[in-house]
Amino acid sequence: MFLNQALVYKNPFWMYLLGSFVIIIFVIIGQLPITFFITKESISAAGGDPMVALRSLDKNLQLILLLIPFLVGFLGLFLVVKKIHNRSLTSISTSRKSLDWNRIMYAFSVWSLVSILLIFGDYFFNPDSYEWNFNLKSFSLLLIISILLMPIQTSLEEYIFRGYLMQGFSFLFNSRWVALFITSIVFGSLHFSNPEVQKLGLGVMAYYIGTGLFLGILTLMDDGIELALGFHASNNIMTALLVTSSWTVFQTESILIDISEPTLGGETFFSLFILYPGFIFLMSRKFNWSGWKNKLISKL
Repeated sequence: MFLNQALVYKNPFWMYLLGSFVIIIFVIIGQLPITFFITKESISAAGGDPMVALRSLDKNLQLILLLIPFLVGFLGLFLVVKKIHNRSLTSISTSRKSLDWNRIMYAFSVWSLVSILLIFGDYFFNPDSYEWNFNLKSFSLLLIISILLMPIQTSLEEYIFRGYLMQGFSFLFNSRWVALFITSIVFGSLHFSNPEVQKLGLGVMAYYIGTGLFLGILTLMDDGIELALGFHASNNIMTALLVTSSWTVFQTESILIDISEPTLGGETFFSLFILYPGFIFLMSRKFNWSGWKNKLISKL
């Protein structure tokens, strides 16, 4: 099983703490370009307000600057796994001999289809909630950025939380469900500073933590992070390409701009209790999952 690889390597938990610290340092280094641009814009035109400075930049440049730290962070993750743990990235990503790209693409395709249907379905029934924003030149550049950089961002998060740390916590506590719970809480908590939280309130944290649980269940039941990789990449790429709003963390040259006043309850409930369980059910039938209790709540 996927988490049992922690027993094979028997890396003490201090290695995971050290590794996490190193990855954070790399991410901070990756933030230097955006810090430079924000500082420059703050001094010249934004009255010292960093968020105003960021939003004053071209949206595609904003996106690149926001994604660069994840690119540098992925390099840090690679070095941590290879040099501190003497392991391969495969060992923290799947129980299979190598990444199953068919699984990644299947999850990506399914969730992309769902996203397209939901977004344009809502646009059809509620056209007053959107503004058409399509510009071929800007959108083409966004498409390139999304394809090249956004999967690195989503993959880094999956490798860290559903791979690296989930194995580390499972080894520390000798428990699958504790590892699932802790990594989901930490994953959700890292979104606390997102502008979505300021706009919708602390209740949106339930969505972020619930998403972490959902991705963790996919990982444990499928013995690898491939489905989580595909889903997460699709979710962020489709959102960036199809719809944005003035209050989300990523401001993109998307096809649509959502100008409606956001609400928390309905969309969060629909995602957590209908879409996510439906996706899990589909994956379970596609890949013939069994042994739910053993994979989710048993000891290693």
